[in-house]
Amino acid sequence: MPHLSDLIRRHTSLKQADLEWIHSLVSDWQLLADLSFADLVLWVRLRGDDGWVAIAQMRPTTGPTAFQDDLVETVLRDDMTDVTSRSGPRVVGRRALIDRAWSEGRICRDGDPDWSGGVPVREETIPVRRAGNLIAVIQRSTNLSSARTPSRLELTYLQSAGDLAQMIAEGAFPFSDQGPLMVRSPRVGDGLLRLDQNGEVVYASPNALSAYRRLGLTADLVGARLDRTTLELAVQGEARDENLTYTASGRAPQEAEVEARGVTVQLRSIPLVIDGVRIGALVMVRDVTELRRRERELMTKDATIREIHHRVKNNLQTVAALLRLQSRRLDIPEARAALDEAVGRVGSIAIVHEMLSHTPDEVVDFDDIADRVMQMAAEVSSTGSTVVPRRDGHFGLLNALVATPLSMVLAELVQNAVEHGLGQGPGLIEVRVHRFDAGPGFPGTSSLELAVSDDGGGLPEDFDLEGTTSLGLQIVRTLIVGELGGTLAIKPKESGGTEVAISLPLEHEEREAP
Repeated sequence: MPHLSDLIRRHTSLKQADLEWIHSLVSDWQLLADLSFADLVLWVRLRGDDGWVAIAQMRPTTGPTAFQDDLVETVLRDDMTDVTSRSGPRVVGRRALIDRAWSEGRICRDGDPDWSGGVPVREETIPVRRAGNLIAVIQRSTNLSSARTPSRLELTYLQSAGDLAQMIAEGAFPFSDQGPLMVRSPRVGDGLLRLDQNGEVVYASPNALSAYRRLGLTADLVGARLDRTTLELAVQGEARDENLTYTASGRAPQEAEVEARGVTVQLRSIPLVIDGVRIGALVMVRDVTELRRRERELMTKDATIREIHHRVKNNLQTVAALLRLQSRRLDIPEARAALDEAVGRVGSIAIVHEMLSHTPDEVVDFDDIADRVMQMAAEVSSTGSTVVPRRDGHFGLLNALVATPLSMVLAELVQNAVEHGLGQGPGLIEVRVHRFDAGPGFPGTSSLELAVSDDGGGLPEDFDLEGTTSLGLQIVRTLIVGELGGTLAIKPKESGGTEVAISLPLEHEEREAP
């Protein structure tokens, strides 16, 4: 389905400021749908001003839906009296109500339910205003098939929904000065408090009252000043959320948390402002004790994993230092060279663990690792001549399961190019990288194409990759083909020298950013 911004740019002539206002509205209108027990459809005028297009839709979580079909991208032309959606059934029987809300700039209600879809649906339309100008119309459709005598909770929901709808029509909602919201804000069903203009609770839903009981409240919540009650319940001597007072009083559109008796409750306040006068506020309440406990466990786990990576890195560096000391005591050149190669292999793994010790998950930026591994391998294997390793392209983010063996492969190939490709002379070692990210939902798989080349003397005439006795190349083949499921090819360059070509498949999970 097209993104909201794409739909607006494709079908309408709204300005960027209007688009951002609609984004803010749509990100928060689940609240209106749940309070209204109704479906919401957002209609915007077409670019040619000859009709309407539906750009967003929201169903309630508190009641039955009025529309089984998706109405997004449904078009209502001015010369049409009815419209049929792409799925078949007629979805709007009285589009005049949308036109009337647009032309009169006020909330319009239909007197009789609409039975055209097989169930009784009450239709209302709410004009959306920004900076004094109308930019859209919300169609609010309530399924009346399960209508009954409303409870106190339902009456409070409907009253609050009416206030929010009026604020939308006046351009007072969404809030332009609202602070940043948490990833999972409280919803209507989590718990709802309604405050009057003095900040006193006039209604508390059962879930909201239960949350305050768990904080230690023993008195009645209705009739109490919510800010004072909340501050009295908060843990004494603990650092308090600086937004708590404003949030609990309902004076500002903010979020805050209060902790007491091992319980954490999240609050979100929505001031109700009609005709420029604050008449009260809605405060949604959610018990997030278990969620915060799990977050603390994850933070502890992440810190432990990073510490493990740090210690592994230190241990590997100790091993490399011991091998280096042993190498210096040997008089046999072949044995010394073998230990030097082992130092490079251990060092390349240590670099990956060092990077992992600084990241919150098992994903690392491999470009930095590649540059350090290439430089280290060139220095360890240098025969005294100038060797210049150069990288062209980007590896990007890689999972540790790929980064660790790939770092060893890169170290082996650079080291092999220095010792066997360039010999005793100076030269250039080039590492070319091309990454193809197919992306979720697209055909094909993500892959990494890697080529390591030198401008040395080239391959021996009788070279055979399958029959080579080189330990380094055997390690490379085992890691690329056996562990990473890729392909490996070694061939001479046309301009002289040798090129090693590697192709690796990448999974989507391995390339996601932290």
